[in-house]
Amino acid sequence: MDSQTSTEDCLGWAASDPSGVLSPYKFSRRTLGSDDVSIKITHCGVCYADVIWSRNKLGDSMYPLVPGHEIAGVVKEVGTSVQRFKVGDPVGVGTYVNSCRDCEYCNEGIEVHCAKGSIPTFNGIDVDGTVTKGGYSSYIVVHERFCFGIPSNYPLASAAPLLCAGITVYTPMMRYNMNQPGKSLGVIGLGGLGHMAVKFGKAFGLSVTVFSTSISKKQEALNLLGTDKFVVSSDQEQMKGLSKSLDFIVDTASGDHPFDPYLSLLKTAGVYVLVGFPTEVKFSPASLNLGMKTVSGSITGGTKVTQEMIDFCAAHKIYPQIES
Repeated sequence: MDSQTSTEDCLGWAASDPSGVLSPYKFSRRTLGSDDVSIKITHCGVCYADVIWSRNKLGDSMYPLVPGHEIAGVVKEVGTSVQRFKVGDPVGVGTYVNSCRDCEYCNEGIEVHCAKGSIPTFNGIDVDGTVTKGGYSSYIVVHERFCFGIPSNYPLASAAPLLCAGITVYTPMMRYNMNQPGKSLGVIGLGGLGHMAVKFGKAFGLSVTVFSTSISKKQEALNLLGTDKFVVSSDQEQMKGLSKSLDFIVDTASGDHPFDPYLSLLKTAGVYVLVGFPTEVKFSPASLNLGMKTVSGSITGGTKVTQEMIDFCAAHKIYPQIES
């Protein structure tokens, strides 16, 4: 071991019961290992996952629970074997902090799908047997493989939401080649994930249509984000007018909604990716088979694509819409 970091108090905000109310909470991080990086946290995004586990919605929350998995900060200490980072470097940490690092998925750089299970940034069991605690805290200790370099010209406040919302949509967009200029993309929902899908789509040169249940999102979509079209999904005439017009759809909605109307908007061989978590996914086989369409699911991404996304955002000046 390289440091007595475990003796240093870490100040966090923790939920102590399913009310989800956060209160100040002091705890110790694990001792810095030879491959670890200790990061002073400057920013942490707020994700719906924070609410889910703070309130024990899935029944597996371990209290006291410190949420937060969109983390940005500055390296304050490194282990003796760390090669990629030095003290003072701006870095980020996403939704997981370790994996087996030896299975076929880890070897391919998609550690989030580790065969033995990746270790989530909070409410997981860390390598030392303790419960992981997230970014609503003053610092964090992470294996260097799961830290991401943030270019010096990219604001840390903007980098934080990329580590969950950004990578959740970027990963399937790259997997299914949604970066072909001139193609057409539909984005269902205009929240944290949806607005990043729009930003990536425009950066890739796509024609982007936003679908929302609320007309109140129209001005944000068209004027702020530069969306090409805005459709209120309950307007059947608007929906019919877009039949078989889209190459891709990224569905970010977690509220229950019908799928057949959206599948009808895809061209032949179109791709529909679900990144939200509705309680049920149901559609007619004809909606899938006629037109040889693809329906896929996705969560966040591996370390390789995550670093690629961060660098892409810095190079193309893509910034999430944030409030602080």
